[in-house]
Amino acid sequence: MSVYDVYKNRPMVRDIISIVACVVLGAILIFSGTGKLGGLGQMPGQTEFLDRFIPDFLLTPDFAYFIGTYFIPWILPIAEFILGMLLILGIMPRLMAILFLPLVLGFMANNSYMIMTGLKEYPDCGCFGIWERILGPVSPLQSMYMDIGMFILAVIIIVVHPAPFFSHQFWVDKIFARNKI
Repeated sequence: MSVYDVYKNRPMVRDIISIVACVVLGAILIFSGTGKLGGLGQMPGQTEFLDRFIPDFLLTPDFAYFIGTYFIPWILPIAEFILGMLLILGIMPRLMAILFLPLVLGFMANNSYMIMTGLKEYPDCGCFGIWERILGPVSPLQSMYMDIGMFILAVIIIVVHPAPFFSHQFWVDKIFARNKI
């Protein structure tokens, strides 16, 4: 039985739901990642809550320097961009959705802190970097709604994706089968 026979004989509803969820979530991640990278190393969003969640023995000056200089301004947006690209391309969507869950839970913690401390103190979340300057700011409450939606999309990808765990979308399998890679 060839790769084509497997995909030809099964219902496509789960495929369509999975593809739409992957494309929407991937587009949001690419949009936010490029917006943060466009800031060229600026600290995106509000990060004052970190000292409340990271224990004192871990929050050394070197660790704080790494978080503020490399992780949040560079590594986080690059990870968002890569996850978004892999989701849109359909490369291991379940694994990418599982890797995205801690990221979105961190976003939700950040937005929860901003909402809890007061929306007047934090009028915008900075979640989309330079895109917020161009298209208008996003409030922490709006961002929390988007985070909940992204969480739901990731769970849909994990639960609904019709193929085995480490599988790709059907077009990736067809390309590899055709090129015998």
